[in-house]
Amino acid sequence: MAIHQAQPGILAPVPQLGRYLFFSLPSAPANEVRDSLRRLTPLVDGKSVVVGLGPACVQALGAQIPGLHELAALSGPVAQVPATPSALCCWLRGQDRGELLHRARQLEKALAPAFQLERVVDGFRYGRGPSGHGRDLTGYEDGTENPQGRDARAAALVHGQGEGMDGASLMAVQIWTHDLDAFEAMPPAAQDDMIGRRRSDNEELDEAPASAHVKRTAQESFTPEAFVLRRSMPWAEGSQAGLVFVAFGKSLDAFEAQMRRMAGLEDGITDALFQISQPVTSASFWCPPLRDGQLDWRRLQF
Repeated sequence: MAIHQAQPGILAPVPQLGRYLFFSLPSAPANEVRDSLRRLTPLVDGKSVVVGLGPACVQALGAQIPGLHELAALSGPVAQVPATPSALCCWLRGQDRGELLHRARQLEKALAPAFQLERVVDGFRYGRGPSGHGRDLTGYEDGTENPQGRDARAAALVHGQGEGMDGASLMAVQIWTHDLDAFEAMPPAAQDDMIGRRRSDNEELDEAPASAHVKRTAQESFTPEAFVLRRSMPWAEGSQAGLVFVAFGKSLDAFEAQMRRMAGLEDGITDALFQISQPVTSASFWCPPLRDGQLDWRRLQF
């Protein structure tokens, strides 16, 4: 598997700080879109900046990427999951908020006028759980079930599809908003049952209800197994806060299977997480591989 071709930030641990830029593509001819992406290319190393193109951007270039499509809105017995397509996403990774700000300004200028910046979300790593992962703002460790090493590469990266695709990844991004007042009003035992783990030691609860988040998303319980590589980060702005959920996969199939089950569309059981959190965005992207250290646009025919 060509690990050296993947954007390194996909497989790297979650950074201390992140900034997510979401761009729209109002109405630009294909040549302007290509020019913008050419200006973007030297600013992206795949490590400090991970880039993903949405279906609208790929279509504007008259190209096709296998497996890339808009995510469908889901409406379950209780849960609602919106579809909010985006043309391009940049995930900035670093340690200094000022540096991220200036890097974001460079990217925005390079992509204009074809692309317009529509949303900026600042993420951060919160604490450290018993297994070494960062925590969600509820205090529960996030990413415990992530595949590791070779398994992570197998789950997150495209392979066997040839030049310009091998080493790529399909990325799903959702912004979840937490109702922390509702969460804090729950007894600690009910909080643990909602997640399916003890917050104190991160141990999975054998007797957790079927609606527990861990049980709803147990990756090995799907047919076929639905493994993704999570790289999520908490966010906060003013009085609002939540999680930027990011899942990388060799396809979007595993993510979509998990979301359908969480929403209760598989068996009528809604993930208990919806009691205190709601997704307000949901979009998909193709993260191209690297070639000679730069984004490989061959599948877009330039």
